[in-house]
Formats: sequence, C-alpha cells, structure tokens
Amino acid sequence: MKRFATYFCITLLIIGCKKSENLGSVDDISGLGGDTWVKGPIDNWVYDNLTKPFNISVKYKWDQFELELNKDLVPPDEEKIIPVMQAVKKVWIDTYIAEAGDVFIKNYCPKFFVLCGSASWNTDGTITLGTAEGGRKIVLYVLNDFRTKAMTDYTPSDSNTVKQLFHTIEHEFGHILHQNVLYPEDFKRITPGFYTANWNNVSDNAARRDGFVTAYAMSAPDEDFVEMIAMMLIEGRAGFDKIVNSIPAGTSINGITQADAIAKLRKKETMVVSYYKDVWSVDFYSLQNRVRLAVDALIN
Repeated sequence: MKRFATYFCITLLIIGCKKSENLGSVDDISGLGGDTWVKGPIDNWVYDNLTKPFNISVKYKWDQFELELNKDLVPPDEEKIIPVMQAVKKVWIDTYIAEAGDVFIKNYCPKFFVLCGSASWNTDGTITLGTAEGGRKIVLYVLNDFRTKAMTDYTPSDSNTVKQLFHTIEHEFGHILHQNVLYPEDFKRITPGFYTANWNNVSDNAARRDGFVTAYAMSAPDEDFVEMIAMMLIEGRAGFDKIVNSIPAGTSINGITQADAIAKLRKKETMVVSYYKDVWSVDFYSLQNRVRLAVDALIN
C-alpha cells in the first residue's frame, strides 16, 4: 500500500508538470523579469558612472513590487533620471570619496536604487520620502518634482525638494553606518523620555525647544542620530548654527529651558562628529563643508 501511495503521488506530480507546459512561455509577462528594452542613454550613463565604478544599479522602469503595494504611486519621468543621479553622485558619493576614499563608499554604499516619481503617503498624513533595506537598497520618492537651477523651470521654492532628496539619502546612509557600527549608547541619554510615536503632532520648532533637530528625530534614538547627520550635512555648519540659535528664550511645554535645549543639540553635534572621526576616520566638518557646497551649486 505504501509503495502504491508513493507511485500515485509521483504520477500526480508528473501530470501536474505536464499540464503546466501548456501555459506557454512567460518571458514576456511584464514585471516577472521577462520584460526587456533596448538600452539607451539612461542605461549607459548609469552603467558608466554608477555600476562600473561602484557596482550600483538603478531601477527606474516601473515595478510596483519594489514599492508598497497598498500605495498610489506613479513612475518617475525618464527625463529626471540622469539629472537626479548626477546630483546624487556629486552631493553624496563624490563628497564621501573626497573625505573617506573610494574603498569606503564601495564597501558601505547601497548597491540598488529604486526610483519613484511621487511621494508615498501614509495613513497618519505623513509622507515617506525614502527607505533603506538592509544596507543594500534605497528607494527614493518624489523624483518628478526634482528641479535644479540648471533647469529652465526652476524656481527658488524647488530648493526645498532638492534639499529634501539629499536629506533622505544622508539619513538613510546614516542608518547604514550605525547598523555596521553603533553610535555610543550615551547618545540615547541626552534626551531620554522625550521619544514618542506621536512625533508627527509636533512641529520642528517645538521639537527644537526640547533639544531635537527635527520633529522626526523624536521618533526614536536611531532616527534622532541620523536626523542630526542629515541636517548637519545638508544645512551646513552655518545653517545648523542658525537652527540652534533660533531656539527662543523661555521654557518649552515640557520644561526644557532655552539654554538646556541648545546644550542638548550641541552635545548631539559633538557625538556625531566624534563618531565619524573615531569609527570611520572622517573629518565630519570637512565633509559637511563639501556637501553644503555641492548642494549650493544645485540651488543657488
């Protein structure tokens, strides 16, 4: 009986395989890996400037399975791909190479970028502007709004979108770095008891009065650390000083004085700078200057 049952199962398996052969080729089903296209200027630029030197690939052809399936999203405009990735190379890759060397960026940079044209709206009214997965993949959103001063339709307000894009990249790369080597535990003790899941109900100005560089920094210590990195790099030293000095006199609703809030942000700044030097042998202030100059070249 056992031999018969085994034979019966094998027979069913063979029949099932034979039936599947009638489905025909799946090579041309879009989104399952069979869709192909003739390589053009975009693909050639990506290969020459990102894939060949850094082993970075860029997926700009639409694939919803690389994104959230429950979100209404749109593909990126192909005319945006090269300008965006050129800017990414200049602001992020080239500046890190100048300070840390190409081996550093080759070792730690994510190898896969996925590009999306629109923002990803969340149910709580916030938007996701970028994500990082396991240090390998970064998803960038809102590319269709990307405009620099070199583009004919650029307006000064577009600088916010440009800065936000690089804020996202520096934020996500900060996660990759601390996931390889954690920042000092003492960082978590600078503003204990203030981290909250309701950060989206707090304004940036209110967060700064409690010693956080942005409201999102209040969501968790890891986010606090990388928000410090991103804001310090994108705003530059003068811009970060302006943020710190903008904290008004008086006391926050949580009882934090102006002097205490400023001291907390300065302590976080010192720990970020020390982390880059001690762990990665990178002069953070020099990197900060390079990044800010690269951003300024795009928007000013």
